[in-house]
Amino acid sequence: MSSALTDLLPLPIVQAPMAGGVSVPHLAQAVSEAGGLGFLAAGYKTADGMYQEIKQLRGLTTKPFGVNLFMPHPEYADPAAVAVYTHQLAGEAAWYETELGDPDSGRDDGYDAKLAVLLDNPVPVVSFHFGVPGADVLESLRRAGTFTLVTATTPDEALAVQQAGADAVIAQGVEAGGHQGTHRDHPDTDGTGIGLLSLVAQIRETVSLPVVAAGGIMRGSQIAAVLAAGASAAQLGTAFLATPESGAHALHKRALTNPLFVRTELTRAFSGRPARGLVNRFMREHGPYAPAAYPEVHHLTSPLRKKAAASGDPQGMALWAGQGHRMAREMPAAQLVEVLAAELDAATTALSSRPKGGAGR
Repeated sequence: MSSALTDLLPLPIVQAPMAGGVSVPHLAQAVSEAGGLGFLAAGYKTADGMYQEIKQLRGLTTKPFGVNLFMPHPEYADPAAVAVYTHQLAGEAAWYETELGDPDSGRDDGYDAKLAVLLDNPVPVVSFHFGVPGADVLESLRRAGTFTLVTATTPDEALAVQQAGADAVIAQGVEAGGHQGTHRDHPDTDGTGIGLLSLVAQIRETVSLPVVAAGGIMRGSQIAAVLAAGASAAQLGTAFLATPESGAHALHKRALTNPLFVRTELTRAFSGRPARGLVNRFMREHGPYAPAAYPEVHHLTSPLRKKAAASGDPQGMALWAGQGHRMAREMPAAQLVEVLAAELDAATTALSSRPKGGAGR
């Protein structure tokens, strides 16, 4: 692990930034205070909303923390495909007695304004999702004293991260819950994601940057596995989603271990971009027909998802979750960090105490 990364997290545990109101200040505070690295998610917030959360978190802890930004989406969706999907969702709007959202509500997620705030009021760590920021942006953040990470889902993407000048790369395996952080969104690559252990090994052989492994990690023994594969730390999202400090809806938290939801899938149904969530009615009915249209589909379905949550219907919600969701544990975030650290120590000790060489005939 690089010395800069070691200084930021005494334990190799990073709480993933989960947008949509999940990664709230109290969750980040609990994780950072326990020795991990807590994160705020700026995605879908205004620049001022992000600033207010940073201000609140600074009032709760003096420990390092991070803020995650969504990169602006350069591709424009086919308006005809969005129109067809809008027509398909008319029945959902009638069922939930709400209007569909405006698909043209904005494409850049207030990126420039948020970046300006983070340069004027530097935070310890900033990470980026959905692409690579320019070298000038990364250098400006470095001069401000901010450590930068960028998500990559392939070795080629990791190489682009290194060439741009980021301090570390987040290797996101296909097991991860929520949106895949691919740098470009091409429908012909759907279903071609790389598993985490293989991805970490490939990225370690491609770049010299420290690697933070993300995707389906729920136990300390899995953290030990990715560290053994060459990662410097592990990033966990779904594991922290079930904690009381998480801002996730109660229905979402319960769904993680509800026998009704038996598996996850990558879908474009809710946002127009591949994202892993628990398979529910909405995903089954609309996933096969959802276009590659982010953030248009995200804006379009937003009122539906909010109304479903308000009416207590998890079948219409985006229940983002990684493949390890059934292993979620309901415990305070600080306690979860302690348990993960103990499990990591136990797994590391077990590995180091194994006899070298083969045994038996």
